[in-house]
Amino acid sequence: MGARPLLNRRLAGMGTTIFAEMSALATATGSINLGQGFPDTDGPREIAEAAARAVLDGQGNQYPPGPGIPELRTAIAEHQQRFHGLSYDPDTEVLVTAGATEAIAAALLALLEPGDEVIALEPFYDSYAACIAMAGAVRVPLTLRAPDFRPDLDRLRALVTPRTRLLLLNTPHNPTGTVLTADELAAIAALAVEHDLLVIVDEVYEHLVFSGAHHPIAALPGMRERTVSISSAGKTFSFTGWKVGWVTASAPLVSAVRTAKQYLTYVSAGPFQYAVAEALRLPDSYFTSLRADLLRKRDLLADGLDAAGFRVFRPAGTYFITTDITPLGEKDGIEFCRALPGRCGVVAIPNAVFYDDSAAGRSLVRFTFCKRVEVLEEAVARLGRL
Repeated sequence: MGARPLLNRRLAGMGTTIFAEMSALATATGSINLGQGFPDTDGPREIAEAAARAVLDGQGNQYPPGPGIPELRTAIAEHQQRFHGLSYDPDTEVLVTAGATEAIAAALLALLEPGDEVIALEPFYDSYAACIAMAGAVRVPLTLRAPDFRPDLDRLRALVTPRTRLLLLNTPHNPTGTVLTADELAAIAALAVEHDLLVIVDEVYEHLVFSGAHHPIAALPGMRERTVSISSAGKTFSFTGWKVGWVTASAPLVSAVRTAKQYLTYVSAGPFQYAVAEALRLPDSYFTSLRADLLRKRDLLADGLDAAGFRVFRPAGTYFITTDITPLGEKDGIEFCRALPGRCGVVAIPNAVFYDDSAAGRSLVRFTFCKRVEVLEEAVARLGRL
């Protein structure tokens, strides 16, 4: 087969994800896995029963419609209106995807051409880098730096060039937990309008905000027609394995994203779509209690990490806490995370894997708190041995 590498050169260096490596390490060592962000309990029983009922009633067991079942698209549109005051046509401005991950991939593959530049908040979720690479585009990081992890808006303006095609945002932000403020989003929106840029915004943690508030950039002047908003059911309803996500955007943007999406999974999660349609209509009390429960867990783990000697950056949103390991006499997060299971039986994720500027994230480590209280308490006790 000659000297040419088998793997597409655009994906060079993107082998097994750190999540797979650390989850395998957790299994091999019997450690508590505070690395990958999935809950260890399922979501509401009535929603699980709705999925089972759909299977048994033959709803979605065969290919659902390409854009998603009408019931779910309508529920997504209602959700956007209910929580954000955004009006979308469920027939032309909503697209159901195989989780937010496919939505991100389809949007980037549809909207980018080779050589286009994408400004993304760094550290970035690992699929962003891979999808930008697969599109043949160039990622341009806007680095969020400790301790506050706020975007440098002057730096953002300086990064825009004639080759800039779109801005890739994530708020609430994984892994830092930063929630972009109304003023920050207004400045970003003004820049996008001024330079006629597209915006893709990953909002999967929209209901997991503990301080401040989630503000959808699509609601700002001039943004609806240029913004692809992405979210999913996994984080909000604790059914991450169902992989039901969605896009809301103007009809031309949805049409473009759907063109790419149909050649990825085509369709997915038929019966689960019916269940998620019901989930999106749960009363406000569900969303309030979810947030309150996770806030208690955030504080439990944050206090324990602080007591164990980490420098803790308490997040305003998401499932995750970023910490600095230098107070423990450590410098390298990757080495630290690989050794941590053997030292105290806990698995975490090194933030360096989310950076192009590896020095900026070298000593940072991410823990997740979307676990049962007793699991977090045991993890805190183990981490105390450090």
